[in-house]
Amino acid sequence: MRAEAQTEAEREPLLVSFLYSTILNHPTLESALSFHLANRLSSPAMLSTQIMSLIREAFDADPEFRRNLRADILAVRDRDPACTCLPDVFLYFKGFHALQTYRVAHYLWKSGRRILAHYLQSQVSQNFQIDIHPNATLGSGIMLDHGTGIVIGETAHLGHNCSVLHHVTLGGSGKKGVDRHPKVGNGVLLGAGASVLGNIKIGDGCQVGAGTLVIEDLPPGVVAVGVPAKIIGKFVDITAQPSIGMNQLGSKEADENIIMYGMDGI
Repeated sequence: MRAEAQTEAEREPLLVSFLYSTILNHPTLESALSFHLANRLSSPAMLSTQIMSLIREAFDADPEFRRNLRADILAVRDRDPACTCLPDVFLYFKGFHALQTYRVAHYLWKSGRRILAHYLQSQVSQNFQIDIHPNATLGSGIMLDHGTGIVIGETAHLGHNCSVLHHVTLGGSGKKGVDRHPKVGNGVLLGAGASVLGNIKIGDGCQVGAGTLVIEDLPPGVVAVGVPAKIIGKFVDITAQPSIGMNQLGSKEADENIIMYGMDGI
């Protein structure tokens, strides 16, 4: 990423100072992220230096956070065709910023510092229009594409290598103290505007179409669309991860890899 940032600095003189302050002047990726997120999340209630210290504390206490950071940034670079280089993800992609801030808030929540975790959740919602509860469980290699309007509830689980598009809701059914949110497996692709509600299971390698409402369990490796969701196909390769290919229904690539059942009644 440093090499790419250096190239961009040489290409665009107006951004030299910005690129040096956010990336090139820092010895590690963790240091750079702490600085950049702190400046994006600061407010009159909490200075950027205070937030920076919290982020560094989370990195120092949790080696898995450092691994997840790298998996997350590579997930966006590899899956989003609009991404031209790693500095793009690091500097500008608010889904990535929201996800890394969630990871700090999750560390604070598990450490018993819940009011501080809620503060970071609120700042993410206000600045990035993404709401992830600090107690939710998110795996590594996740891409929150575009990000706007994504809501992930308190007892939700999102597996490894998932891709979540804008306005997706992992919402609850029931009241306080109940395990009430979805459990999403690995390699799942959730299309724009999809709503998954209640304590239900979405199997590994599922693809949920845009605007779909899911209120019942989905087995692994299926394709579901509609309101409410209806299974219309399954992947030829049961180990496929549609979140990696990002092929939308109806595309040539999707048609080649999915056995369609038909869409009667959708």
